[in-house]
Amino acid sequence: MNSHSRSLDESYILNSWKRFSKNRLAMVSIYMLLTLILCSIILPFLTPNTYYETHLSMKNTAPNLNHYFGTDDLGRSMYARIWWGARISLFIGTTAAFIDMVIGVSYGAFAGLAGGKTEEIMMRIADIFYSLPYLLVVILLTVVMKQGIFTIILAMTLTGWIKMARIIRAETLSLKEQDFVLAALSLGTSRRRILLKHIIPNCFGTIITAVTLTIPHAIFTEAFLSFLGLGVRAPVASWGVMASDGLGALAYYPWRLFFPAAFITITMLAFNLLGNGLRDAFDPRLR
Repeated sequence: MNSHSRSLDESYILNSWKRFSKNRLAMVSIYMLLTLILCSIILPFLTPNTYYETHLSMKNTAPNLNHYFGTDDLGRSMYARIWWGARISLFIGTTAAFIDMVIGVSYGAFAGLAGGKTEEIMMRIADIFYSLPYLLVVILLTVVMKQGIFTIILAMTLTGWIKMARIIRAETLSLKEQDFVLAALSLGTSRRRILLKHIIPNCFGTIITAVTLTIPHAIFTEAFLSFLGLGVRAPVASWGVMASDGLGALAYYPWRLFFPAAFITITMLAFNLLGNGLRDAFDPRLR
């Protein structure tokens, strides 16, 4: 890549950042997510209680100065469990999104650049995976494998990469007709180099936006599975587990459901606002 093309890429990234920084909701979402991540890292070490300590004499205590978010039916601190649960939920969401990105980008870009029968076969294989009933796959995996974080991530990524692959394939089909790709092909540049130097870098905005929107979906999926009892196992705390435990106590101890549900909502909202801001910033129609 010559200096002129590098300057164009730098100018594009700079202009995209300027458009993004003008989006107040997107900037607020960044501060919200950074605050949430920092709190999940720091606060579990500052609270005197752990997420698994039980104090039956203080069970179902309402929020107070000693227990900011109250306690559950075993007297465990909701405050400590919320921040430990943030680690679990954010880890599962970001890990699943990263794996989806790696597999989906590689698969979609290769299929789009290959074209012909190779592309047709690859996309039909993707369609077969996509047609698998998601909940049935999760149930089967939890029966065959040990229930836990790894099983949840595997279940989510087994079919989660297909949407990314379809998006990148469509981008690749468009990019490979551009002059710079045709020129590289005519000069005998290998397909691997074209993918790494031309196709994937030009899909950067699309990839980042898709990943940002995949994370809240993964977090919600983890919460949903944990709510059904297919997620992480006790005493490990995740927001989905806490919401499931708190549902039965809603009438008498509403804080047990309110706090995990509120954090799930805030996190998903922040990621969606961030994803929408990135999508607008990297929109090729605004270049």
